[in-house]
Amino acid sequence: MEFSKSAVNWALPVLLLSCFLALLNINGVEASHKVFTEFQSINSVNVRQVHRTGYHFQPTKHWINDPNGPMYYNGVYHLFYQYNPKGAVWGNIVWAHSVSTDLINWKKVEHAIYPSKPFDQFGCWSGSATILPGNKPIILYTGIIDKNNTQVQNYAVPANLSDPYLREWIKPDNNPLIVADQSVNKTSFRDPTTAWLGRDGHWRIVMGSRRKDRGMTHMYRSKDFMHWTKAGHPLHSSAGTGNWECPDFYPVSISGKNGLDTSVMGPNVKHVLKVSLDVTRYEYYTLGSYLAQQDRYVPDKDMVDGWNGLRYDYGNFYASKSFFDPSKNRRILWGWANESDTTDNDVQKNWAGIQLIPRTIVLDPSGKQLLQWPIEEVETLRRNKVELNNQKLAKGEKIEIKGITVAQADVDVTFTFNSLDNAEPFDPSWDRYDAQKLCSQKGSTVQGGLGPFGLLTLASENLEEYTPVFFRVFKDQNKHVVLMCSDASRSSLMDPKTHMKNGNDAYRPSFAGFVNVDLKDKKLSLRSLIDNSVVESFGAGGKTCITSRVYPTLAVYGNAHLYAFNNGTETVNIESLNAWTMSRPLQMNH
Repeated sequence: MEFSKSAVNWALPVLLLSCFLALLNINGVEASHKVFTEFQSINSVNVRQVHRTGYHFQPTKHWINDPNGPMYYNGVYHLFYQYNPKGAVWGNIVWAHSVSTDLINWKKVEHAIYPSKPFDQFGCWSGSATILPGNKPIILYTGIIDKNNTQVQNYAVPANLSDPYLREWIKPDNNPLIVADQSVNKTSFRDPTTAWLGRDGHWRIVMGSRRKDRGMTHMYRSKDFMHWTKAGHPLHSSAGTGNWECPDFYPVSISGKNGLDTSVMGPNVKHVLKVSLDVTRYEYYTLGSYLAQQDRYVPDKDMVDGWNGLRYDYGNFYASKSFFDPSKNRRILWGWANESDTTDNDVQKNWAGIQLIPRTIVLDPSGKQLLQWPIEEVETLRRNKVELNNQKLAKGEKIEIKGITVAQADVDVTFTFNSLDNAEPFDPSWDRYDAQKLCSQKGSTVQGGLGPFGLLTLASENLEEYTPVFFRVFKDQNKHVVLMCSDASRSSLMDPKTHMKNGNDAYRPSFAGFVNVDLKDKKLSLRSLIDNSVVESFGAGGKTCITSRVYPTLAVYGNAHLYAFNNGTETVNIESLNAWTMSRPLQMNH
């Protein structure tokens, strides 16, 4: 192992930011149903694949989006996902299907569901899997039945339960199971959840929808899973949030660290309602109580129930789906990260989208948020460990981490500091919900008091490019506010004439979130999973998570560098830093 330290101010002059782009949408997470008919069935040209990931789930070619109906069945993990088999933009969507015994090595099998019947001839959109009594899996999914985008809910079942991979799925002719009545918006009625079984013996599911600008989850009940009746009111709704899609509703244990089956209820349980918002292209969740007798969900009183609410991930993360893994008594979360590159570049390279590393979900001991952490299986890919302990970083210092392949790495670091006295005051004029704006103003090159300190990932040798992931601490009356940033604004070289990345309008935001953490121990931890064009970061043990997609031009493969840095007046100490090269899975046949 080798480390080098520089005591000069590492911060380069601030590069001009991109003209803020002609984005495809508000946040650069391209809408999963954005239509580019001219590109839907174009084959690839042979281009250099420098930005393909090494250990994330990614098909060899073409477009992917939402993870659908993940499940564990008879010793095998199944991942279904929205996939365009003909091109690198959204369109021609089928349910692709891959299987694994360890969530790391994946084998592609036949597509599970594709348009073929009147009840889904114009599309097979997202849904979920449920394991019925008798150990019988069933998929519920949204079918598009006409050119008006009318949405119905269908089901599919395995053709052969003795096949360990469940390669073939049948869509019976008694579909659709659920058709919207006159009170439901038929073009915003999709993505059925995993079903839960109530104490009255009835199954329940919800779908995402809206009524004008009020987002909602419509609930349906069934005794036999075939005949469904709409409840008289939504499970939950919230004004001003727009259309809800990809809802997820599940219990978490108040006192334990194990995950829970979707049907678990009781006094030792909180419920989570997560929705993906069409308008913002972000996901939000609340914690609360499921009132089973009334079939209503009530968020806890301190929850923000809307655009400023809690998120799984404050970056490029959308259309997520969780499932209960009975083999290890845990709940696992899958999330999709779209490209932040241009559609033209996606078409040229002929791939778009990745599934992020699966995460475990548990309730934080405070009961006020969730904790997420990469599944333990990803640690089997670690190689060539390097360590650093008790290394001080004064203002302007950085230290390089060598001895690993830093473009494809797992880095886990704990920073400590002696005092909170140098924390900058939190300006009362700042928006307490807009961490991203604050990060764009208080980036890694802006010197502070306590912070910024953290990691410079995917950095070029002379720091023409880098993606910093860092903390900055503020004083706010009687408490401290911790800002966590994953700043892609300097991740790629810009054309000096157009101020755009290589002359194109790639999206390079300063993603950020606040970290609800007690600083009495005067320490903050950060773990980053780096994989060529993605940086997944977990702050304070998974309290705040941020994913960035980046496209370096210099910091690729062996030319990438990794640094720990401090640009605050308060000296910070690297209490411990452990880093590994991440090898490719043995089987990547996606």
